[in-house]
Amino acid sequence: MAGRRRRRRGGHLRQEGSPLAPPPEHPSPMEPTTRREVAIPHRPAKKTCHASSSTSSSMSGPDVWVDLLDSLLLQIIALLSSFHDLLAFISTCRSWRAALSSLPSAFSFNFPPLHLQSDHYVPHPRRNYVKHNLLSNIKWRLIDPAKQTSSLRCSAPQNLRVRMRYLGCSYGYLIFSNLEQCFLVDVYNGATVKPPKLKSTGSHDIYYGFLVAPINSSNSRLLFCSKSSMFQWQVGSNSWSEHPLDVEGILQIVFFKGEMFAMDLLWRLHRIHLAPQFSVQEVAVMWGEDMVVGLSYKPWLVVCGDMLLLVDFILSVDPISGFSGTFKVFCLDFSVEPAKWVKVDNLGDSALFVSTDRRNPTFSCKSPERWGGKSNTIYISKPFADCNEPWSAVELGQVVSITELCATYSSEAILAPRSSVNYQQPQSLWVFPSLVYGIGQ
Repeated sequence: MAGRRRRRRGGHLRQEGSPLAPPPEHPSPMEPTTRREVAIPHRPAKKTCHASSSTSSSMSGPDVWVDLLDSLLLQIIALLSSFHDLLAFISTCRSWRAALSSLPSAFSFNFPPLHLQSDHYVPHPRRNYVKHNLLSNIKWRLIDPAKQTSSLRCSAPQNLRVRMRYLGCSYGYLIFSNLEQCFLVDVYNGATVKPPKLKSTGSHDIYYGFLVAPINSSNSRLLFCSKSSMFQWQVGSNSWSEHPLDVEGILQIVFFKGEMFAMDLLWRLHRIHLAPQFSVQEVAVMWGEDMVVGLSYKPWLVVCGDMLLLVDFILSVDPISGFSGTFKVFCLDFSVEPAKWVKVDNLGDSALFVSTDRRNPTFSCKSPERWGGKSNTIYISKPFADCNEPWSAVELGQVVSITELCATYSSEAILAPRSSVNYQQPQSLWVFPSLVYGIGQ
């Protein structure tokens, strides 16, 4: 599959090395039916296939590809070990692309997310809070951990000369806002979604934005969090709705077994329901003794298969060696009442991916050795990454020295680990492009 022809799209992408080239059938923006500019993926016919001449000479014609059983295609999908492999797979045949629709989500893939590295360096994320960034100046680079010699340089559309601040990343879209107006920018091809204006007296304190489903899903919604409200936009509609939010600052939101879970600044867990009516309910959780030892950094929620994990970074100070840190992982046991965080000593055949900004998505990956990674390891993207080491790989339980801490975290994060640091532009983070979520739909 690696040898198949692939086309390169123009626009706001500049490739270097062996590029992360978009597939030939990658979507282009379509004319919106509402006040938005949204990329809708091509919906292939079920039994259409175009095989190249290089393969038809060795096999009995193009129909051999379309006639492969779905069970065989799923076995092939399970062997994909990088995003490059995925692009080659979906470029082979429309029916192969459609076969991916049988997978529940991107988390079923056994390859790592891409690493997004911003071209900007912001050493003090909380300084000049009200100063927004010109969106057309935001640029980044995508790196595949399985193919680190290749990268793709991307940017927001150059015609978006509006000042925005970063609110988060969700389902392959970077989310920006400037009080009333907001934009969603596809990390892979720069396509934009423009929701209607948000009119509310409380909109000035919005700090977090996320999608509850892929942008092309019928139930896709964009949610904004402020200190006192949650705003909801049904994708395709012309207005927002506002709901009172009595939560002490939502730190992170994840989706686990069809439910939406949020963790606040006090580490309390909440269930959020959007239908039949909006509601937020705190989940009764028992804390273990291991969770209150040492100076703790803000935790991450990570979905790993059928487990909801809490990843914490415990800081300790030694009179001789100084600062050091250790990752600890806990799994939420729902089988008891109340639910209980249970310590996990080993991640087994899994690796986790997190970034210092909790508004960014977290991921897990099975069998990381297949793409050159390590099991029982946490990959944390550095907030101000250099080109040579954009992330750190730390084994669960491994003690990290002060030198490594400073290379991974900002000094502010170490000195004030419980503070809420919200960067005004995307820094270093992990992401699956939106085409991964939209394949086959």
